[in-house]
Amino acid sequence: MTTRRIRITGRVQGVGFRYAMRDEAARLGVTGWVRNRRDGSVEALAHGEARALEALIAWARSGPPGALVVELLQEPAPDVEVKGCAGFELRPTL
Repeated sequence: MTTRRIRITGRVQGVGFRYAMRDEAARLGVTGWVRNRRDGSVEALAHGEARALEALIAWARSGPPGALVVELLQEPAPDVEVKGCAGFELRPTL
């Protein structure tokens, strides 16, 4: 099991990106959270099997219809940041 922090920029707010990512993460068995950021990006913290995380990241490179992903950055994150997450949660904007 591994944890990744993901930051997606482009036209990713107002297109259902967070909801679609939550659904895709649930389908893949990934836990964690996703939220909009005030700078217009979307941030997620995802925890799961390496293959499932890679599949979620591959999905996030294009996102749902209507999204236009310009850049996706990812980095390892401490597992402690996802402890207590029930599934894949929507979090408030930061």
